[in-house]
Amino acid sequence: MTEAEFRSLYERLRRRVPWGSGDRRGALNHLGPAQIQAAAREVKLGRTVSLAAPVEHQVSADNPDPALHRMVQAPTGADGLEFAADRIAMNIHGNADSHIDALCHVSFDGTLYNGVPATAAVTAHGAVELSIAAAADGIAGRGVLLDVPRSRGVPWLEPGDHVTPGDITAAERDQGVRIGRGDILLVRVGHRMRRRERGPWDAAAARAGLHPSVMPMLAERQIAVLGSDSNNDTAPSVADGVGFPVHVLAINALGLMLLDYLSFDELVPLCEEAGRWSFLCVIAPLRLPTGTGSPVNPIALM
Repeated sequence: MTEAEFRSLYERLRRRVPWGSGDRRGALNHLGPAQIQAAAREVKLGRTVSLAAPVEHQVSADNPDPALHRMVQAPTGADGLEFAADRIAMNIHGNADSHIDALCHVSFDGTLYNGVPATAAVTAHGAVELSIAAAADGIAGRGVLLDVPRSRGVPWLEPGDHVTPGDITAAERDQGVRIGRGDILLVRVGHRMRRRERGPWDAAAARAGLHPSVMPMLAERQIAVLGSDSNNDTAPSVADGVGFPVHVLAINALGLMLLDYLSFDELVPLCEEAGRWSFLCVIAPLRLPTGTGSPVNPIALM
């Protein structure tokens, strides 16, 4: 995709946003009480499963700046009582830990979603607009998992491969599901399985993800949140002059929050057992009033 083609797509998607210049919620506007109530009816088995990978503390090829976990024993006095206490520090937007990106995370040509000036909205003290506080009350809706490697008959997509619009429609057909308004769409590329079986690699340089041409379809379907077991963006980028085209189109143009580096290892067999690929999905970011994102542990309820 040339830079001119990308910019044309970017402007076309920006013009699709219908909520006016004052909007700060973006695609979450597609997810209202009716969609949440319908999603609650997806719970039939009474089973829950995490969609997050364990937080990692060891340096690896794709995680050179892992979380720092400090454990201390805090005595209270002479009575022998002690409390174990944790302190953790982490890079929210790394290439290993599961996280959600807020709408202030991506600046393009000096602006954030809906034309908000980036330098005014995000400072060294945090984000004053479009922060993850927009999801402080949590996000709940119908989750839909589309397993692209399953449709292709492979265990995973190799780094550099792309999920295309044809892959989305093929997975819908094969799994008997269709994504629609207010859905939390989760796209499996098999990144976690490949990492587990082949070992970590430099995912910043090479990874499977979505092709930018998928985004018009997702905008038309009016999904509320997009997630993947990878970064959502392919590396190397297919768009000349733009390193993370899907992030730009999703977050900056459409106001669509992204979930990066999830884990579907437990969800896939549960969906296969149940014979369906939709479920109630609950996402609860940390309450970080000025955060550009948050570590996250989404839960699927079936």
